[in-house]
Amino acid sequence: MNTVPADVATELDAPFPITDDQRRRFLEQGYLKIPGVFSAGALAWIDNTISRIVEANNPLAGVPMESRDTYGKAFTQVFNLWLKSDEARAASMSRRLAGIATALLGTAGVRLWHDQALFKEPGGGFTPWHADQQYWPMASGLCVTAWIPLHAVPLERGPLSFAPGTHLKRIGRDLAISDESEQLIKSAIAAEGITEVIEPYAAGEVSFHLGWTLHRAGPNTTTEARRVHTVIYMDEAMRLAPPKNTWQEADHRAWTPSTQVGEVMADPLNPVLFST
Repeated sequence: MNTVPADVATELDAPFPITDDQRRRFLEQGYLKIPGVFSAGALAWIDNTISRIVEANNPLAGVPMESRDTYGKAFTQVFNLWLKSDEARAASMSRRLAGIATALLGTAGVRLWHDQALFKEPGGGFTPWHADQQYWPMASGLCVTAWIPLHAVPLERGPLSFAPGTHLKRIGRDLAISDESEQLIKSAIAAEGITEVIEPYAAGEVSFHLGWTLHRAGPNTTTEARRVHTVIYMDEAMRLAPPKNTWQEADHRAWTPSTQVGEVMADPLNPVLFST
C-alpha cells in the first residue's frame, strides 16, 4: 500500500528549474550542488523511508568496524530500494530529481541505472577517490548520480568532495574503490594542479555528478550515521557497451540483464523516469 503523503508526492513530482549558468557550471566542473531541492518535511519523510529499508537489509549488521576492509568501513550499501517498498519507489522515481538530471545532461530523457543507500556509520572510514563509471558498461558518458543527503552534513560527518573538471581527463578510470585508488588518484590530481573541493551540505541540498567525475568522502567522526540516498540516471537512449572488466560484467548481469551489447538498455530494471 502506498502511503506517500499528498504534499510529499506533489513535491517529489514538481519541476525544479535549472538555469543556463547552473548547467554551464555542471558541464565545466562535472558536478553541481543545488540547494533547496527538498523541503524539511519531504526530506524527513524520505529519511524515514530509506532508513527503515537500510535497517531491515543491512548487509554489515553485527560486523565490527575493525574487522572490515576499507570499502566496508566506508559505508553500508543497500541496493534496489525502489523494489523494496512503494514509498522507496516514489522517492527514487521522483520526477523532480529525474527532471534535474535530464536538464543537466541535456538529453531527451533519463532511465534509471539503479538506486542505493550509502550510510556511513559513526566512526566509519573515508571513501577513497574513484570514478563511478569504471564499473558501468555504458556507451557514453551521459550518466549522472544524484547524491541526496537525508540531513545536513557538516565536514566531520563525511560529505562528498570532488575534483573539478576530472570528467574531461583520464585519471583513475581503471581503478576500483580501494586504498590504491585513494593514493594514485590523489597524486595524479595534485600533479594536474587540481584542488579538491569539499564543502558541507545543508539539509535539502542535493548534488549531481557525472560518471567520470572523481570524488571521495572523508570519515564520519561524529556519533550519528551519515545517511545518503543516491539515484543513478543515464540517457534514455544509452546503449550497452562491451564490458571492459569484471566489474562491468557483473553490473551488466545485475542492472540490465536482458540487454545485449549494442542495444538500448531498456530492461525492466531500467525504466524511463523522465522524458521530454
